[in-house]
Amino acid sequence: MPPLYTYLGLLLLVFSLHNPSCSSAAANYTLAAGQVVAVGDKLVSRNGKFALGFYKPALPEGTASKYGNMNITSPGWYLAIWFNKIPVCTPVWVANRERPITDLEIKLTQLKFSQDGNSLAIIINRVTESVVWSIQIANRTAQAKTSMNTSAILLDSGNLVIESVPDVYLWQSFDYPTDLALPGAKFGWNKVTGLLRTGISKKNLIDPGLGSYSVQLNERGIILWRRDPYVEYWTWSSVQLTNMLIPLLNSLLEMNAQTKGFLTPNYTNNKEEEYFMYHSSDESSSSFVSIDMSGQLKLSIWSQGNQSWQEVYAQPPDPCTPFATCGPFSVCNGNSDLFCDCMESFSRKSPQDWELKDRTAGCFRNTPLDCPSNRSSTDMFHTIARVALPANPEKIEDATTQSKCAEACLSNCSCNAYAYKDSTCVVWHSELLNVKLHDSIESLSEDTLYLRLAAKDMPATTKKKPFVAAVTAASIVGFGLLMLSLFFLIWRNKFNCCGVPSHDNQGSSGIIAFRYTDLSHATKNFSEKLGSGGFGSVFKGVLSDSTPIAVKRLDGSHQGEKQFRAEVSSLGLIQHINLVKLIGFCYEGDKRLLVYEHMINGSLDAHLFHSNGAVLDWSIRHQIAIGVARGLSYLHESCRECIIHCDIKPENILLEASFAPKIADFGMAAFVGRDFSRVLTTFRGTKGYLAPEWLSGVAITPKVDVYSFGMVLLEIISGRRNLSEAYTSNNYHFDYFPVQAISKLHEGSVQNLLDPELHGDFNLEEAERVCKVACWCIQENEIDRPTMGEVVRFLEGLHEVDMPPMPRLLAAITERSHI
Repeated sequence: MPPLYTYLGLLLLVFSLHNPSCSSAAANYTLAAGQVVAVGDKLVSRNGKFALGFYKPALPEGTASKYGNMNITSPGWYLAIWFNKIPVCTPVWVANRERPITDLEIKLTQLKFSQDGNSLAIIINRVTESVVWSIQIANRTAQAKTSMNTSAILLDSGNLVIESVPDVYLWQSFDYPTDLALPGAKFGWNKVTGLLRTGISKKNLIDPGLGSYSVQLNERGIILWRRDPYVEYWTWSSVQLTNMLIPLLNSLLEMNAQTKGFLTPNYTNNKEEEYFMYHSSDESSSSFVSIDMSGQLKLSIWSQGNQSWQEVYAQPPDPCTPFATCGPFSVCNGNSDLFCDCMESFSRKSPQDWELKDRTAGCFRNTPLDCPSNRSSTDMFHTIARVALPANPEKIEDATTQSKCAEACLSNCSCNAYAYKDSTCVVWHSELLNVKLHDSIESLSEDTLYLRLAAKDMPATTKKKPFVAAVTAASIVGFGLLMLSLFFLIWRNKFNCCGVPSHDNQGSSGIIAFRYTDLSHATKNFSEKLGSGGFGSVFKGVLSDSTPIAVKRLDGSHQGEKQFRAEVSSLGLIQHINLVKLIGFCYEGDKRLLVYEHMINGSLDAHLFHSNGAVLDWSIRHQIAIGVARGLSYLHESCRECIIHCDIKPENILLEASFAPKIADFGMAAFVGRDFSRVLTTFRGTKGYLAPEWLSGVAITPKVDVYSFGMVLLEIISGRRNLSEAYTSNNYHFDYFPVQAISKLHEGSVQNLLDPELHGDFNLEEAERVCKVACWCIQENEIDRPTMGEVVRFLEGLHEVDMPPMPRLLAAITERSHI
């Protein structure tokens, strides 16, 4: 099941008209039988909100420089309906998507409603009446056939309808959507007539033609797919729509000031039809749900203050989930604002299309491969670590080692890449599609892809691309400043940036700059792998003075570099008994390693969820909860700048010999001012622990860590994951523990929530207190959540904890589960 969260940002549709303009004065809203609409004429709804006419898409005035002053033109003219009162021309329906009208044809073009009211058509040349697009009115009732008042009407909702009898539609544009749906439009299917409403994305910002992605609600639920090749990448069943998606949407819309009180989603499923619809109680507002060019469903609202469209919700939330959204020979990174990039030594095949948000052409090689017939190829392999491998691999049975796998690829001129895992060799002879970096959102793969490149294009010898020179220079300067800070830390003992007691009796002697050879020796050439953390792997080692260490070797990606800086900038400057200690680092060439104190008992998740972990008694669990709370309180409240961890989960809570907890993995941490005015533009965190703020578009504060901590508390109590799912041939079932937890808390039966492995041996008063605190921490509105300082005092029993209310989303899920 897709996770329930979204990204923040702006969605600006850049359609505009050359002539006529995309706005209109008062005009007729009806087209009677026998009448026509020519270029320059319009139908305008009675409320003036929507207009219908011919238009030619274009970039907005004054934005040519943004697109490199390219000569960007639209394929032609279209009959469309658009928002009439919004300065950014935004079509909501297009008739002739597959057949644009040329500049030469447009003067001879009309929209004609036939004299008998049986057809509506775009025709070119009144003499020959060449038809560009048409609809035929079928199954007219006897009453409609005898009516003399058949007309086409542009309704206040933006729906173009044909009717003979009032409110009885013979045809309506809402039944044939393009790439978006308006309030009041049904999106689904009719079980009696078989009508299926399908949304198809547009090609690019100035071409409303049929794009790469489609969405449909049918007997299987909501389905998103790529059209060519056909690949389904996201689905919601009818059960999920009822029990999860609609309650979630209602909750998120209520939380967002832009949507609160006037946008209401509804889902209907009866004997005749199944559809999704949303309503707007504010007629002055403008909004739509679209399937955009990247393959995501997005809810956008017009901001009068910003004079732009603002995206407030997206599904799937990870932009890398849609199949091949970045095109061939590209890599998708859901943690990056510009989430698509070409592979090493590849370039954009059509830079203009990329600027217009059409990446289907992808990338091409800078240098052809070396494919001699009389000698071995000189090509080499570039490593791309921690990725989801491309689609359509071919297995090589005879390649039983990695070297043989590489040889098998080099011996075939059409081979572009290989992968070797679990003694299995796979290669790719066609385009590399759907390669996704590990991003902790949807893509969690740890696989490695070996990309075949011409020897001259290997990263060590490849010349810097001109357009990245400035960025590279800035990076060198920025990292130089970081290194100065590191050397300052190395030479200055007892450094504490927060200026307050840290509850740490171990003392500090600064951090150490290690040589790579020293760490290779300490880890026995990185032979004992402890696991995989953010953007790298962790290995066990021992220093020359017998100090046990854990060494995180980061991959060479941009994200690996970012994590290196984030961890050093945070852990290098702070110390607390409940934060993992950064002993040192290595920065040599392209090697980035971080050295931590080794936690002998591993991570909390191993003891809560895995059968081979030690069972934690209640006293240890309670102390772990308090320790993690103290660590977070220190980060949020005791440092000069507030540090938000952004990824609190059991996997990032390490346990020392006495099971004292230490918060680890600061690769996603963010430094923010005390006014929390800094906007986090990149999604951070892990599904299952994400606060609603990441979904609703409001400001991010330390309360996102409070929410994640509340989810962890519930897992400490129960010894189980908060969300469990089960699929059968007939249905889908999910069990969301927070719903059960707050229900049992209100019933006074907290003892039924405790981990069965405790065998009833726990302190009921402490358990009830922890459960109350957890339920306060996961309140939807961040204002209702306590600070981590308050959480510490609650858990220590210094303050009384009131009974928390049931969050709206959990209440909706509870109600649905009893239907």
